[in-house]
Amino acid sequence: MSGMAAAGLKPDPQPITACTVSRDVQNFDLLIEDMEACLGENWGDLGFTDALAFLEQPEAEDLEFIAIAFDDEDESDTSLLCDIIRAAKARGIKVLLIAEDVSPATLHQLLREGGDEFVPYPLPEGELAEAVARVTAPVPDEPDVPEEHRNRLKATGDRNGVVLPVQGMAGGVGATTFAVNLAWELATIDKHDPPRVCLIDLDLQFGSTSTFLDLPRRETVLEMLQSTEEMDSESFMQALLSYEQKLQVLTAPTDLIPLDLVTSADIQRIIDQARSNFDYVLIDLPKTVTEWTETVLNAAQVVFALLELDMRSAQNTLRIKRALQGEDLPFEKLRFLLNRGPKFTDLNGKSRVKRLAESLGIAIEVQLPDGGKPVAQNGDHGVPLAEGLPKNPLRKEIAKLAASLHAVSVEAAAEAG
Repeated sequence: MSGMAAAGLKPDPQPITACTVSRDVQNFDLLIEDMEACLGENWGDLGFTDALAFLEQPEAEDLEFIAIAFDDEDESDTSLLCDIIRAAKARGIKVLLIAEDVSPATLHQLLREGGDEFVPYPLPEGELAEAVARVTAPVPDEPDVPEEHRNRLKATGDRNGVVLPVQGMAGGVGATTFAVNLAWELATIDKHDPPRVCLIDLDLQFGSTSTFLDLPRRETVLEMLQSTEEMDSESFMQALLSYEQKLQVLTAPTDLIPLDLVTSADIQRIIDQARSNFDYVLIDLPKTVTEWTETVLNAAQVVFALLELDMRSAQNTLRIKRALQGEDLPFEKLRFLLNRGPKFTDLNGKSRVKRLAESLGIAIEVQLPDGGKPVAQNGDHGVPLAEGLPKNPLRKEIAKLAASLHAVSVEAAAEAG
């Protein structure tokens, strides 16, 4: 009797923990196979039009993730896919994007809306399982920022900061070293009335201002970059780290991210927040020209362009000159600085500098001396030159430039009112 009763019992159905969302899942047969391999029978399938309604139901609470599968025929439904992603994120459901032959612009839009992982179709072997493991893994808590690096400055919103981007004409010309140390010299130039200085690292992939100042990188930066529409002065200030409570820094994100993850509008919002809360805004730019380079150029009062006395710098300077002038962008804002310039007694070197400037049709306004190997070693120690090598000739020249900039700024502020 008990055996018959047991035979008549049906096991409780296993909860559905994932769903594919597609126009027709049969168009993605490899996805079906991989979902079965990963989840057995604990997954379902929804059409685009059904997904939004289902995500509003109580049954959706058990979902860990949805896998949206789409191809080039679905690009006309991008707005609907964005709605599905937003609805999933509102319920804390992770989103995998399985894309075949779609444009980068569409994929970028869906990732910005909240897509957590992208997997190309046809699916590489084992890639779906790895993506599922990544999105379902518990998120580790971000370590607390050490108290000495926590930004204590409050938002004021009453400033109109001077924007000073730094652009290297080639890799290794010392642009980041210059940006970090110019920012520090400006931040410490007046002990009685120190200006508020913000250093923004927009080299989103390989930025190293955090290394030069021994600051931690934070997930908060990436979160802010992905939602600048919601950013206010308070959240911007919270994303900053402080070096000795004198220089505030927006570091590059923890992980390498695409440069086009942020748009011109995102960069404009960040610059606007920085300008309204700081007297000087130093920006360390990537070597790559991006869609938002124009935004930075238009916001800048002066752009410091660093080059060296070599063919790389010369060729790249011509490239950027042609590009900016061809697009009617403000090339005249660039102030060219020669790093590792010839010594005072090197007449041959001085002649080469003159010929370089004439051949490029530019004026080299400042020649920074070669600080030698100690400069690189000091960067590894995570302190500004003023603290590690105060008598280094490079540090002295940057300090002179900072004093000149501050004097001009103070004079302009006095004339304005």
